[in-house]
Amino acid sequence: MLQISGTVVLPDTEIEIVAIRAQGAGGQNVNKVSTAIHLRFDIGASSLPDFYKDRLLKLKDHRISLDGVIVIKAQQHRSQEKNREEALRRLQELIKSVAISPKQRRPTRRTRSSQEKRLDSKIKRGKTKVLRRKYHQLKNDPNAI
Repeated sequence: MLQISGTVVLPDTEIEIVAIRAQGAGGQNVNKVSTAIHLRFDIGASSLPDFYKDRLLKLKDHRISLDGVIVIKAQQHRSQEKNREEALRRLQELIKSVAISPKQRRPTRRTRSSQEKRLDSKIKRGKTKVLRRKYHQLKNDPNAI
């Protein structure tokens, strides 16, 4: 039984755990013993509430396949039991993360002083550009300066 929250519990029958050989360096122990854990959890066939299922399936995560299966591989530890605990902990964290609804974004407004400052700098920049004109253009334009 994997406890997700106070009311949500996953039975062990829904979680498929397979021991496989770990990758990488490690010598004789890695070559002989299957210590890595390959965890598979089918979201659609699970007993999770629909709220959790929908959020998990919408989640853009490399651990969730197109079929809606969560695949987690744990091989950090030397013992199979610690890797099993690590894989279950990661599954629990992933499911708990979708339970928290994201905060609604409130659009912010620029302050009045920042708006005025922006407009003042635009006017100043425009006056600088007017001064770069030729003299005869300035003489003919009454709104030049």
